[in-house]
Amino acid sequence: MTHAIPGLHHVTAISGPPQKNVDFYVGTLLQRLVKKTVNFDDPGTYHLYYGNQKAEPGSILTFFPFVDAGPGRAGPGMASAVAYAVPKGGLKAWVTALTEAAVDFDGPFERFDEQLIAVTDPDGLRIELTETARAVTQGTSTNGAPIDDGFHSVTLWLDTPDRTARLLTDVFGYASAGEASQGGEARYRFLAAGQGRGSVVDLITSNSASSGRQGAGSIHHVAFRAENDDVQRGWQETLRSQGFDVTPQIDRQYFNAIYFREPGGVLFEIATDPPGFATDEPMEKLGQELKLPAQHEHLRDQIERILPPVTVPKGGIPTQ
Repeated sequence: MTHAIPGLHHVTAISGPPQKNVDFYVGTLLQRLVKKTVNFDDPGTYHLYYGNQKAEPGSILTFFPFVDAGPGRAGPGMASAVAYAVPKGGLKAWVTALTEAAVDFDGPFERFDEQLIAVTDPDGLRIELTETARAVTQGTSTNGAPIDDGFHSVTLWLDTPDRTARLLTDVFGYASAGEASQGGEARYRFLAAGQGRGSVVDLITSNSASSGRQGAGSIHHVAFRAENDDVQRGWQETLRSQGFDVTPQIDRQYFNAIYFREPGGVLFEIATDPPGFATDEPMEKLGQELKLPAQHEHLRDQIERILPPVTVPKGGIPTQ
């Protein structure tokens, strides 16, 4: 296939109770809650979507917040970290804001000539803030930290990266962009054509004996962009011709999705850009009301009784 993947569409993870999740991603990381809906397969559980102010593909981090979820742990065959892009010169403001709010972070440190810091969310998911010239600021918060344009990258932890690397380069159209080793970890960087939002995928191997486990604080799957249904169908055909077991197209209300396991074991999705998150509520009111898919609308009263109430904070790092 001559078409290339332009970058990430979204990343989906698992969390514990939803209120702490909302407080962290809206209140601390300044993301917008762009959609409050339910897990289509378990409508008694929220599906929360966070993104940039325009709710654009490549900025969307979603969560299934299971109240009683046991702790998860990253390991081989899983995505282990998500990074947001910070505009050049903006990392210092984030360091200051996090320090003043007594939010722990690691760094700053350098990776592939970029400066970054790392925080963990309330369930232990690693979130990185990477300063890069590719980021486009969408404004600043009241604490002076820049509101970024979306993702920088995702990190995949693999036992052996070779076959995954070939999928990225030979099929998805990514280019190898360097490798580095430190502290028993080898990291290989790949960059999507165009170098836009969410264009970086890092593959790591580690001599750590850790084994992965799905649960709160773990990433469930990684989704890449397809500009429309025709492009997605092309990817479906290409991947099947390469021997991958690809699902039929699934309607996720705000995008259409196909899924497959990449060679290292990570669940990949290819999701369409349209119809987008403003299909059932206006852009200025995204995330304010509970939205249900048509097949669950008749259960609204029951679902609303089950779901715990969630209060959305104003963007900005809360004081302790």
